[in-house]
Amino acid sequence: MDKFFSIEILEATFRMATPLILAALGGCFSERAGVTNIALEGIMSFGAFAAVVGSYITGSAWLGLLIAAIIGGLFAYIHAMLSVDMKADQVISGTAINLLATGGTIYLIGVIFNATGSTPRVNRLPEWGSYAPTVYLAYAMAIIAWIILYKTPFGLRLRTVGEHPAAADTVGVDVYSMRYIAVIISGVLAGLAGAHMSIGVSELFSKNMISGRGFIGLAAMIAGGWHPIGACVAAVLFGYFNKLSLTLSGVPILGVVIPNQFTQALPYVVTIVALAILGTKSVGPKANGIPYEKGER
Repeated sequence: MDKFFSIEILEATFRMATPLILAALGGCFSERAGVTNIALEGIMSFGAFAAVVGSYITGSAWLGLLIAAIIGGLFAYIHAMLSVDMKADQVISGTAINLLATGGTIYLIGVIFNATGSTPRVNRLPEWGSYAPTVYLAYAMAIIAWIILYKTPFGLRLRTVGEHPAAADTVGVDVYSMRYIAVIISGVLAGLAGAHMSIGVSELFSKNMISGRGFIGLAAMIAGGWHPIGACVAAVLFGYFNKLSLTLSGVPILGVVIPNQFTQALPYVVTIVALAILGTKSVGPKANGIPYEKGER
């Protein structure tokens, strides 16, 4: 039983769920406003890299965290500009940013650090108790996001823009501005998620560090019904199976050693199953992914 439930597994679960929660919350803001943001994966990569560069240059991991948030917001702004103003296909725009992050960060490692594959080690965030500050931030942000989206006039306007932008426009809500703000918020959160990976639990940035966590965050958002608390719960579940896959690797269960390939695939299998079961029941914002032209009715 200790292989499946223990204090160590629980602590690791909360830690591993952190980037998924932040990415999922970013997706909630963006898609509740009507903008599909699969660029979260790439933005997390840029955020992780920016956090290391910031810590390396300034010597402060806290400034590295701030720079990661700013860079995340900047790339989200680019996605918003392409999606909202230029009416580009939002999936293609997000894919372009993801591809840019894949090659761009590796190229910049060579340019800035004269290295290949990974950066030098830098100052990391301190630990408060058992966790980096970003862990506490992620769970606090789930509550804050719920309050913002469901208990404030701003959240009502944002959700209206994602459900019926023409109606929002009619009552004086600036649809374009609301979508820009929502997407930028999602980028800031994704940048923080990336920073958690590079200077929260590690001390460097390496190739493929994000490894699909941005996409799993989006899956958690969908499984959680585009709701901050639901997305957080789903992210914790995915985090648990991520830790479980490491715990079970090479460990005999009922006398049988499960091959590493199967245990490593466990979090992704859970993601697919969760989407298959819950994704069909979850109903996203009606205008999500649909560009809005001012004056449409």
